[in-house]
Amino acid sequence: MHTPIKEKGLKQSTLLNVRIDSITEAQLLNNLQSGMLVTPNIDHLVHLQKNRAFYDAYQSADWVVCDSRILYFLSKLLSVPLPEAIPGSSFLSSFYMHHKNDADCKIFLLGAAEGVARKAMENINRKVGRTIVIGARSPSFGFEKNEAECDAIVELVNRSGATVLVVGAGGVKQEIWLARYRDRMPGVKLFMALGATIDFEAGNVSRAPKAIRKIGMEWFYRLLMEPKRMYKRYLLNDPVFFRHFARQLAGTYSNPFAATQA
Repeated sequence: MHTPIKEKGLKQSTLLNVRIDSITEAQLLNNLQSGMLVTPNIDHLVHLQKNRAFYDAYQSADWVVCDSRILYFLSKLLSVPLPEAIPGSSFLSSFYMHHKNDADCKIFLLGAAEGVARKAMENINRKVGRTIVIGARSPSFGFEKNEAECDAIVELVNRSGATVLVVGAGGVKQEIWLARYRDRMPGVKLFMALGATIDFEAGNVSRAPKAIRKIGMEWFYRLLMEPKRMYKRYLLNDPVFFRHFARQLAGTYSNPFAATQA
């Protein structure tokens, strides 16, 4: 079992059935040494109301940091507000630059389409000026259901000597996969589920301009860029969150998994 090191007295903000660390990026970088990190956004919070395996994966996480500017704004209505949003899509670059001179930091990238993870590895190593990313693998579509492929991935990570595993394989399945397999990779100290960050680092997908991200509208930019892929998430699924959040503010929200918690 990996035991994370956190600041004493670190507060948490409760959004629906998730407790999110009230932490700045600077604090996170200075304390993030081990454990499993997840980055909730609105889509995650919707799935956390109906997917027990995903909920259990979140409960096993050691670090839960706010990915969304919208959640950051809404937290101001709660007793413990969040100091800032820490988007997973940009946190990786902050992380590897923070550790650029740390020889013990050896990163393995898992995710994205064929060849994209390797391109991200090349870009990161060029920016850092050393081989901080020591391995990369783009798994097949639906790899999480293929036990033989999962076993091969675990073996590859173990052989690489990586101390940090970054998984960018899509929200929900990447967290469930990490919760299931992390204990089989004893050499890895830190596990991070960071969504589309491998695509961003490879230059395969462009992020929204900073001004758009600052006002919490990156979701709209992504919808415009990839309407066929993103419309269901942003226009059909995610609005359900606001109904649940209104119930939380009114004191009528209840955790759908509370009765079955161990």
